[in-house]
Amino acid sequence: MSADNPQYKDRLFNFLFGSEENKAWTLSLYNAVNGSAYTDPSVIEITTIREVMYLGMHNDVSFLIADAMTLYEQQSTYNPNIPLRLLQYAGNLYEKFVKERKLNKYGSELLKLPVPKLVVFYNGRKDQPDEKMLYLSDSFPKGAESDIEVRVRMLNVNFGRNQELLNACKPLREYAWLVEEVRKNNTSHDETGMSSAIDKAINEMPNDFVIKPFLEAHRAEVKGMLLTEYNEAEQMELFKEDGRREGEENTLVNSVKKLMANMNWTMEQAMDALSIPKDQREKLEDKF
Repeated sequence: MSADNPQYKDRLFNFLFGSEENKAWTLSLYNAVNGSAYTDPSVIEITTIREVMYLGMHNDVSFLIADAMTLYEQQSTYNPNIPLRLLQYAGNLYEKFVKERKLNKYGSELLKLPVPKLVVFYNGRKDQPDEKMLYLSDSFPKGAESDIEVRVRMLNVNFGRNQELLNACKPLREYAWLVEEVRKNNTSHDETGMSSAIDKAINEMPNDFVIKPFLEAHRAEVKGMLLTEYNEAEQMELFKEDGRREGEENTLVNSVKKLMANMNWTMEQAMDALSIPKDQREKLEDKF
């Protein structure tokens, strides 16, 4: 996947649920989240954004099905700013939808658009409820009236949480099991230990798991994805801890710059990851 853009690194979640090869698993996930019962994977049209189309912009998984435009994100670190990110993704997806269908958004006829469905699948280590709603308006000044609202449904998909959801989608439950086993196996907490932990988890995965043949066939890619996610999470936690411990502007600026360089992120993405408040961002921007 993403061979057209070597700068983009797939995550295991979108490797499993966002590819043409695995549309049946995407459909199973959609049915589990929405309580629907679609049976034909061909009804799904994958629309995931890649940076080659929108400079500096990519999302995890998005697709059209029936009258819904579904955006799925996987997060191993809780990010309260995900409504803003998904608003930006949705805008680009609507633009793509209109252009591909040659629709006239300036015409007198009302356009029929798919309904946006925004979901975040959280599997970080810090405890979060099985389900919670995140709102764009939480970022606005308290009591302000806004003409725009974005609502994102966050689902905790750590193994042992949201049992009904995981049981309704076998590939999702197996993905959650894999992530949990890798964490258990990674006792040395370094890249070498992580690599061994991934191999052990795949090798010990029950043979009746539907994702096992796919993981074995793509073992090198899967290991690369999980190692990248592990390194990103470790770096972000270190940067956050530095910021909390020092609390100085120069430390935060250096942390933002490191994230931008190491993750190939924009300044805004790096500040989102570090949960830097809006009023503090304006002061820091002058230092770039």
